[in-house]
Amino acid sequence: MTGGWPPFRGLAPLARAVVEVGRLLRAWRSDSAALRGAWEGAQFKARADAMAHEALAARLARIAPALPVVSEEDPASLRGARPRRYWLVDPIDGTASYAHGFAGYVTQAALMADGRAELAAIHAPEADTLYLAARGQGAWANGRRLAPRPPAPPGAGLLTDNTPYPRGIARAVQLRFGYRRYLECGSIALKTCRIAEGAAHLFVKDVPVRDWDVAAPELLLAETGGALRRLDGTPFGYRGGFDHDGLIAAADPATAAAVAGWWRRAAGDARRGRGVPPKV
Repeated sequence: MTGGWPPFRGLAPLARAVVEVGRLLRAWRSDSAALRGAWEGAQFKARADAMAHEALAARLARIAPALPVVSEEDPASLRGARPRRYWLVDPIDGTASYAHGFAGYVTQAALMADGRAELAAIHAPEADTLYLAARGQGAWANGRRLAPRPPAPPGAGLLTDNTPYPRGIARAVQLRFGYRRYLECGSIALKTCRIAEGAAHLFVKDVPVRDWDVAAPELLLAETGGALRRLDGTPFGYRGGFDHDGLIAAADPATAAAVAGWWRRAAGDARRGRGVPPKV
């Protein structure tokens, strides 16, 4: 990892925690037992998921012993009302990539307060890239401050998804808005990070997503002038249930709004028998 950490209180220990767990994940890839797992619906679950949860939760407990950890890998933490302040973590975002030898996975954590992320850290172990954000203070990639980009009209820039070429809703977006360039990338968080750092412009998904997938990268994207929304254009509220239908991650809010408007119209036409909306 190059560069340093931004001088903002709270980020340095959080950064160390995700970097240490990311390096553990790289080391565990040589252990077949850690990679062993099974598909649960559309998600692959490996032993390494639980191992990474334990390692990350232990480090976060040392940073703030009184703060609870809410994690995909701890079902008990997902029951009941959410605390006012807590860590929201995804020990491995992109487990299938991790277990099957691809680079497109991250480990991530966000400090949540009153329904929004205040601090975020995302580590991409294979590239050894550390993404950090603090609400109102900015975002960084390996110590380099990420600057907002000028708005671009839908269709400009680069579309990203996790398949070799656009499929499903990504293909529909490509055709509707005229994207000519495309980037294959890995997990939800990693694609959002790539938008925040300027390597891509838009990512749209119509599969179920959960708060721990998006909380940390949403703050990173917001601090660079971008927007992450549900597929219908409404914001992630981080209250109540953890599950949502789809997402739009865009380099600027206008593009997110245009895609959401297109999707709502398509869905409305389908309800009235005028066509078939993009699959959700």
